[in-house]
Amino acid sequence: MTDTDTDTDTGTEATRDEGVSTLAKQGSITFVGNVVNGAFGFAIVMLMTRYVTPSVYGLFVLATSVILFMQVFANLGLPLAIDYFVPQYLDEGEHGKAKGVIVQVTATVLITSALVAFVLAAGSEYIGDVFQEPSMRIALLFLSVTIPMLAIYNVLLTSYYSIKKLQYRVIMRDLVRPIVRFGVTAALLLAGFGLLGLIAGYVVGLFVAITVGAALFTYKAWDLLTVDTELVASRPLLTYSLPLAMTSVVFVLMGHVDYFVLGFFLDSDDVGIYRVGYMLGSGLMIIFNSLSPVFKPLIAETREDTALVEQRFRVAARWIAGITLPIAIILSLGASSYLAVLYTPQYAEASLVVVLLCGAFLFNVTVGGPDGSLLQGMGYSRIVFANTLVLFGANFLVSMALVPIFGIEGAAIGSATALFLVGGLTIAEIYYLDGIHLFTRDFAKIISAGIPATIAGVPIVVLLESDLLIVALLPVVVVSVYLATLIVTDAFTDEDAQMIGEFSPTVEKWLPVS
Repeated sequence: MTDTDTDTDTGTEATRDEGVSTLAKQGSITFVGNVVNGAFGFAIVMLMTRYVTPSVYGLFVLATSVILFMQVFANLGLPLAIDYFVPQYLDEGEHGKAKGVIVQVTATVLITSALVAFVLAAGSEYIGDVFQEPSMRIALLFLSVTIPMLAIYNVLLTSYYSIKKLQYRVIMRDLVRPIVRFGVTAALLLAGFGLLGLIAGYVVGLFVAITVGAALFTYKAWDLLTVDTELVASRPLLTYSLPLAMTSVVFVLMGHVDYFVLGFFLDSDDVGIYRVGYMLGSGLMIIFNSLSPVFKPLIAETREDTALVEQRFRVAARWIAGITLPIAIILSLGASSYLAVLYTPQYAEASLVVVLLCGAFLFNVTVGGPDGSLLQGMGYSRIVFANTLVLFGANFLVSMALVPIFGIEGAAIGSATALFLVGGLTIAEIYYLDGIHLFTRDFAKIISAGIPATIAGVPIVVLLESDLLIVALLPVVVVSVYLATLIVTDAFTDEDAQMIGEFSPTVEKWLPVS
């Protein structure tokens, strides 16, 4: 492919990049799925926080954190090789090799995940003793069966990414799994099953999602699955995947180290309260998570064309920042009200956690994402691993130092510090390696539009006493002022028009383009 549209900073002309259209189409599909999945996710947590105590919910969070950490060892990072190698083989017309990658990865992770599940079940009593939670043994015994299930689940997800059929990923991940989980969990909690109800909902939702996802992939990729399998050399798969496997180990541990540190120093109810605050703050990742699955393959297939990669990176970064920034402003200003209304007033204790994480996630997802999707797409898997070691090390050390002093806010400071640090590293590395950066006048307009939006939102929080009114009015005011500022400053570009044109040609014509 060639570059697209007018470069607003240099004034040079180029042809239209269909990758931008692909990013818009597939990103919009995953965005809808993420919204639905996020809505059910919030609904499930709201259900849990009302029918079980913070202590029981915190115990469940600790148990699932252990499962998610162990499953990374189980799949060796191999599913991440699928959406890197398969798009390249398909682009070259080597469908047998593309199928071979999927077959080899699936067979390997089935074996390794079964072994890890057995080890976890055998060591469940010891893990319960470490956290001084005897009930964790029962939770881990039941949840250990999900480790092989999660391995296949991840294979299916990356397989959908590789063939750019994200609508079926949405069905499996964002519709079937949360709907089934919510229904089963609600029924069992109403029946009084408590912790067992939470576990059963988690397991059943995952099982049904895998069943539906496998059937859909078989149907939609039948032509690929019926070609003669051509096994590929294992070394390139492992060379690419193992650094990312270690990255995933550290990244997942980083994502859950807060819970482990809190569980070690504090009580399980503190873990539950922090989890709610973390969940609300990490909601900022919805736009990044919508574009990332298609962004990485788009970068991987054109990684030799640095100019095109930079353009696609800038388009993605502008859209991520442009939509995420007003959400961050809303959640930061109204953190206490949102926690009290969505959950219960006792969870408003996590307000500062939300504020700290909003700023950190906003910065990190804009400059490359917490999983280093830009660097992964460019093939720099070892650098991603090194960055993730920094991410984990900073989070762990700061959290260990501050949790005993500041409690849950100490854990939030640890996470925020790590996210800012690695975001800065990503900016420096991609510029040093390929001369790519996102700092343009158009990007500055997106960021500066947040200033008047923040100023407009402050009186809503200060003057209104009702949490419900704040929750209802704050988004209206912030978003309205933000959009008005973008229009006044002439912040929209040709790429923005192309992206919006995929949804509505009428809006594309109306859009004021700089």
